[in-house]
Amino acid sequence: MDGDEAILFDGAIFEWRGPAPFLFVAVPDAHIGAIRYAGLSLSYGWGVVPVVAEIGKTRFATSLFPKGGGYLLPVKVAVQKAERIGVGDRVEVALKVGRP
Repeated sequence: MDGDEAILFDGAIFEWRGPAPFLFVAVPDAHIGAIRYAGLSLSYGWGVVPVVAEIGKTRFATSLFPKGGGYLLPVKVAVQKAERIGVGDRVEVALKVGRP
């Protein structure tokens, strides 16, 4: 993913007993305003924002979940398996707001 267009951050994967797939990475506060602005015209409603994300060599489409004034990036099971990652692992994320 082109770093000039992508939002880049790292974070720890954690489990939250919300909607499946249960594993998430929190988007750092520094990126919330840009995502919220970009998502104004793209949100499906309820504050979810469509994105294309990349962890390691795995690129995937998903939607950010709003939580506590920020956003959580769901880490799909296919991504967990492909990258051999799980709860507690730190990952680098490249993120683009929008649909694939």
